[in-house]
Amino acid sequence: MKRNSISIVMPVYNAVPFLTACLESIENQSINNWELIAIDDYSTDSSWEILKAFEKKFPSQVQVLKNKEKGIIPALQLAYSKCQGEYITRMDADDLMEKTKLETLRNLLIKNGKGYVSTGLVKYFSETQLGDGYQKYEQWLNQLSLENKNYDEIYKECVIPSPSWMCHREDFERCGGFSKSQYPEDYDLCFRFYKNNLKVVSAKTVVHHWRDYSNRTSRTDPNYANPNYFDLKLPYFLELDFDKNRPLVIWGAGKKGKHLANKLNELKIDFYWVSNNEKKNGKMIYDKLVEHFRKVESFENPQVIVSVASPEGQVEILEYFRTRKNLDYYFFC
Repeated sequence: MKRNSISIVMPVYNAVPFLTACLESIENQSINNWELIAIDDYSTDSSWEILKAFEKKFPSQVQVLKNKEKGIIPALQLAYSKCQGEYITRMDADDLMEKTKLETLRNLLIKNGKGYVSTGLVKYFSETQLGDGYQKYEQWLNQLSLENKNYDEIYKECVIPSPSWMCHREDFERCGGFSKSQYPEDYDLCFRFYKNNLKVVSAKTVVHHWRDYSNRTSRTDPNYANPNYFDLKLPYFLELDFDKNRPLVIWGAGKKGKHLANKLNELKIDFYWVSNNEKKNGKMIYDKLVEHFRKVESFENPQVIVSVASPEGQVEILEYFRTRKNLDYYFFC
């Protein structure tokens, strides 16, 4: 293992329209102490040929392999088994690295030492019109990084983007690396960073350019559908932040609130249910009474899970929480 060397793991599936530009962004990094392990995940286009040409150009830095088992997680696992670097990071074959990305993320780790995961700001781009949801996600994510508050809203969404992190190999393995077969794998890894107390240190500049297009994996693969994200959160919450000696409250009786309530019932975990929707208040759902949200004021030191999806509703709820003390709240959507 070379000192200060960086291993980049990259799954590749039918990435021909974007792959050359991606590889060029790696080639043009401001430092060259990197290795790329790229795994072709049963592509049916010419991705393999493009990767092999890049490997031929940089034979001492690039390894290209065929995946042994279809899927992003097996590709990541195979790639990591070949890594030799002191630092580990991931890249997606349809995105672009800022020229100083690897240097910036590595320098943050050199400065802070072990026990940290480094990240930076991200920028979405698209050949067509970028959706409003992606713009808002970018703004939210970057604001967390600018304020060094990434874990504060970890139950809302993945707070460390999958192609924009780096950590020491030792820390990565302490967190279980890519060993788990849990999708969405990027969000699961983020929770394991949190679980193992890796502190987040962020660059205040853009390090990664995230490409959006109609058949991006996160849009089309069922492993990245909303229910999978939602189901991932609850077990980690129960393991890491839930206090069984405090009242547990669900705020919101819409589709996601009902899904969450059903899961808690299956686990035989008692909870209270409140809503700021007058149409839901006073109703019995799953044999549980949905009460007015001000019911939370009668509880001593409750934990409140917010399952309200509406951005406007979330703003109103957040303003309410800011006027109350002894309320721990977790936005689950």
